[in-house]
Amino acid sequence: MPFKIGPFEIIIVLLVIFIIFGAGKLPQLFEMFGKWKRDFKKNKQGDVEELEETSTKKAKKKSKKSQA
Repeated sequence: MPFKIGPFEIIIVLLVIFIIFGAGKLPQLFEMFGKWKRDFKKNKQGDVEELEETSTKKAKKKSKKSQA
């Protein structure tokens, strides 16, 4: 059973967040979320580059072994 979030559900979630945190804390909350998202993307990209580098090294080792 897939779970889909529609516009009505998003509005309800935003209203609940507004009620819990209040108008004064919302900018701080969204700033924190934006920073978390940037850090996540940055770390994800670093992990992808590290995996590509590791797989390249393994492929080179494998080709050297097969040539010997």
